[in-house]
Amino acid sequence: MSHQSILRITREVSEIEKGNDLSLAIAYKESDIRNIKALIVGPPGTPYEFGFFEFSVNFPEDYPGNPPKVTALTTNSGRCRFNPNIYAGGKVCLTWPGKEGEGWSSAQCLESVLISIQSLMSSNPYENEPGYEDANSNEDRQAMTDYVAKIKHETLRIAVIQPLEESLNISKTMPGVDDADKMKDDSDDANNAEKEKSKRRQSFQPFDDLRKRRFLWYYESYMHTIDVESEKVKLNDPFREMRFEYRLNTMRGCFNYPDLKERLIRIRDEIMKETQRWAIEGLKTKTDDLCIASNLSTQLQQIMGDFEEQKNSSLHLSLVDDNPFVWGITYFGCPSTHLDGGVFNIKIHISPRFPQEQPRIFFEKPIFHHHVSKGGMLCYHTNRPGELKCHIEAVVQTIEEESPPFDPRTTVNLEASRLFWGTPEDRKKYIRALRRSLEDSTS
Repeated sequence: MSHQSILRITREVSEIEKGNDLSLAIAYKESDIRNIKALIVGPPGTPYEFGFFEFSVNFPEDYPGNPPKVTALTTNSGRCRFNPNIYAGGKVCLTWPGKEGEGWSSAQCLESVLISIQSLMSSNPYENEPGYEDANSNEDRQAMTDYVAKIKHETLRIAVIQPLEESLNISKTMPGVDDADKMKDDSDDANNAEKEKSKRRQSFQPFDDLRKRRFLWYYESYMHTIDVESEKVKLNDPFREMRFEYRLNTMRGCFNYPDLKERLIRIRDEIMKETQRWAIEGLKTKTDDLCIASNLSTQLQQIMGDFEEQKNSSLHLSLVDDNPFVWGITYFGCPSTHLDGGVFNIKIHISPRFPQEQPRIFFEKPIFHHHVSKGGMLCYHTNRPGELKCHIEAVVQTIEEESPPFDPRTTVNLEASRLFWGTPEDRKKYIRALRRSLEDSTS
């Protein structure tokens, strides 16, 4: 590959990494920037909502003269076609051959390719099938509804639950698990699943931590989807096969929302246990005299010194139980704001593998805030994930911001979000509920 091509790829990768698009993530091995893994978070308001869809992106020698090859990896081992244009075998069809103006252009880039894939994940993916414009009958409209229904189910099962169970090493021992796969031979499926697990453990898996953090953000949304959709279907109802599905290039299975609910709960519990284990692992590194523990303690002292210089009296930092891997924040709500009078105790849980694993930040007493989940986890973003000071600044900015732009990917409390971006009367209800939660924070 030419030097120019490498520079072009490096620049495009850097632009995505520095961006604020929470729906895209990329990763690659330092030794080979030509082969990239990409994660697309399913768009809100679609049947793909908050699913984690993984792709491999391989750049040709003459890039950007020719487009990168994109392969879908979230396919349930090649058994699930998530879209008319995203095949079970991994093929991603972004253009229709022969149509003028739809070919690859060197003006396009990695980000535009990923956004094009994301655009396929629409509220009505049936429309991606050629001939959709002629689908006007009641039967066609029912098929569209049925197609959306099974994608919602499989997004939860395959694009959320499966990869998290594998990364958390959760064994599927409950009866009825993966009923959708039981339409194939059970013994073959078990062997294939074990092979896939083994292959995954040995392969490059850069998005495991991102999935865990986002799972805690979107947990309420996942459960809400189950509550709504389970009212529309019967347990073990088979998926309807679409006219464009054939042979192995299909999405077969049956509905089993009770099972998905149990698995989601177990994943949440395991992630919380893992978060607590960080503190124990961290203390061991301190006992073993590893440098990360002392580095974290030094960073805390430096950050506290910086805040003192800035005369920032709204924030107090400390180590929890003298553990460098658990930081405590006491935040005092600013006067003349909706947070006035509130005293918030916040814990920052830091992994011994920071920054590869990012901090998980929880309010000890959850507040009614669109960026704070019912479980107390704060949804925030920083462009400098390797600097803990930037994490703390992002925490303060996130909870203080009174007029943020609407972004459904960062609104993790459904009721608070509905009121915050509702009518003026809804906003008043939001403020009243927030104020009540502030009173609870000081009790």
